[in-house]
Amino acid sequence: MTKREQNLEFRQALNESARFLTQNRPGEAVDKLTPLYEQAPDDPDVLINLSGAYILQRKWDRAVKLLEEAVKIHPKNAMLWMNLGAAQLGRLETAGPRQQERAINAYQKALQANSETPNAHYHLGLIYKERGELVRAAAFFQRALEVDPNDRDARTWLDRLTPLIQEAARDRKAETDRADSTDDGSMDEGSTGGSDDDGRTGWGTNGGSNRVP
Repeated sequence: MTKREQNLEFRQALNESARFLTQNRPGEAVDKLTPLYEQAPDDPDVLINLSGAYILQRKWDRAVKLLEEAVKIHPKNAMLWMNLGAAQLGRLETAGPRQQERAINAYQKALQANSETPNAHYHLGLIYKERGELVRAAAFFQRALEVDPNDRDARTWLDRLTPLIQEAARDRKAETDRADSTDDGSMDEGSTGGSDDDGRTGWGTNGGSNRVP
């Protein structure tokens, strides 16, 4: 077999693995990709597809091990960083803070490689939404829509979060107004300066804008 024929066969197998992935058949994709990985362990397309197959199989640790080496070889490949983020996060609903932080870092690396990487902003929005950081989550969903105006999932989440953020802002304002009213009343009644200072300090550090919605 000539080198050209070998290359053609390689690309055909790689394309077939991609088809298996789109059909949610990761096991068959792995079967196709394993010999390709043995032939070309540094090929970015093979690494993307093979790690994607592991992620679909929920073999998170295997995917992370593969991808941590892959991004050292291809640090500017946004899709490798995207897959690493997905593998490090695992299941969003059960991911702990450390998993979330690692995933956030990987997705940010993807955006450094390509500021319009598909789905990067959306996945960051999901993580921050899960962490209760709704304003930041909404900002990422908004950015996802700027990259892809047809991103219906990002639009849905932005529409859900916007009234919650507005309600939280009203609550913070009401708390601040009550605090100011209490402070003014205390002074009118001749409360000591020390007592009044303590009250203002407490609201400034623990209330208002510091409260998570």
